[in-house]
Amino acid sequence: MNLARVHRSINHIANAYQQKLHTFREDHFQLAPPMGGWSYSEVYSHIFDASLLSLIAMNNCIRNEGENKPTALGVKLVLFFGQLPPGKRYKVPKRMADRVKKISLANAQQFITDFELQLAKLYPQVDGANPKIKTKHPRLGYLNARQWLRFIEIHLNHHLKQLKRIERNFLQHA
Repeated sequence: MNLARVHRSINHIANAYQQKLHTFREDHFQLAPPMGGWSYSEVYSHIFDASLLSLIAMNNCIRNEGENKPTALGVKLVLFFGQLPPGKRYKVPKRMADRVKKISLANAQQFITDFELQLAKLYPQVDGANPKIKTKHPRLGYLNARQWLRFIEIHLNHHLKQLKRIERNFLQHA
């Protein structure tokens, strides 16, 4: 895995979230889409909260505060191909779903800023992390620091597509 490419991609995707954020009015940001499910606000809440938690897990790997556990083959394939298997809906684990809340545009901006600052601080240390030291992801099992970085990229991208689906749904019902 090319860490520099993954890092650039994450920054590019975070920038896309930032740009999209500037297109919302506060009331529309909070509004649930006609198809049901999360509002834009809740997607931002989830994705940046989860990304910050992923950075904590990645940092634990960097600090050798993890376990020497295998990564499942299916997870390695997801990380290799850079996407979750198509056509399958993924339910957020309950403890993560319980963290999702409606946030303001200002809160979303702060989440993005906090994520970018933490990523900038941790990224230079990823390459030196022991690849055998892993921490547990709630759905994917054990990931090392490099795998956490790749997961962040995949997860950010997955929810960016969700924002586009929500936007299409609003347009269809306008």
